[in-house]
Amino acid sequence: MSSELHQKSVVIDGLIISDFGRPVFEDMRRGGLTAANCTCCVWEGFTETMRNVMRWKAWFREHGDIISQIYTTADILKAKAEGKTGIILGWQNITGIEDQIGYLGLFKELGIGIIQMAYNTQNLVGTGCYETKDGGLSDFGREVVAEMNRLGILCDLSHVGAQTSTDVILASKQPVAYSHCLPAGLKAHPRNKSDEQLKFIVDHGGFVGVTMFPPFLKRGPAANVDDYVEAIEYVIDICGEGNVGIGTDFTQGYGQEFFDWITHDKGYARRLTNFGEVINPEGLRTIGEWPNLTAAMERRGWSTGRIEAVIGQNWFNLLKTVWGA
Repeated sequence: MSSELHQKSVVIDGLIISDFGRPVFEDMRRGGLTAANCTCCVWEGFTETMRNVMRWKAWFREHGDIISQIYTTADILKAKAEGKTGIILGWQNITGIEDQIGYLGLFKELGIGIIQMAYNTQNLVGTGCYETKDGGLSDFGREVVAEMNRLGILCDLSHVGAQTSTDVILASKQPVAYSHCLPAGLKAHPRNKSDEQLKFIVDHGGFVGVTMFPPFLKRGPAANVDDYVEAIEYVIDICGEGNVGIGTDFTQGYGQEFFDWITHDKGYARRLTNFGEVINPEGLRTIGEWPNLTAAMERRGWSTGRIEAVIGQNWFNLLKTVWGA
């Protein structure tokens, strides 16, 4: 690893949606990841999501030498001590519960710790960021937020429309997060958050994970790891260094078919956006290069305390608050 500080720190990636399997898990170890929020629901309904969780349960058995499932923050520390990467199962859409609030409790028992309220378009809970009209959080959605609070599931708003995000922030009794976003102040894009949105979420006890997904970065596919650090600094200047973390949005191992799936409504309907060529920032092309991000922060002159907070401790504190353990 390129950074001694990285090696000794708790390192948490707030969003990875890669082509999971042994090669990715091994790269997580090369990258020194203590834990990562790994997506197991995007457009799927209950049955398909259950199949995804079932596959993860098999992976935990088959690859238990290098990964382990995370239920509590104590599990994160245990993974660090054992030299493994802890996997937090998370969703990027609420569609896995269909119209049954009771399913939330079942999925919590299976280890789902983070759920995004909407993925790009309209669902029963609220509105995604690519809809032309944002109707806000539905009454059903308010019940869902209350139940997620009760169970200890983090509400994620990364792909959620502005009004629905505001409604969730105000409705939630627990901190909520943008697990992976970038500032619109550096690049205007429907997925990026305005300075006002960033300030609003932290003013209400929330959290911001900063992504490096190239279409949302100022220099797009020409960006490097230093451009990513610049974006993180921009967010810190608005939100404070205690409220910011990393959510890379690594899509490692996927080709064009995957990007077509995620950029169409429900995976098959109308096209929502076109990312063009997706090339991760130079110096951070793969998960195994994650230590280069810490090293870039060191080159930038960040204090040890700030680096430790942003690369993992802030996520740890947030999850401990929401999960209650």
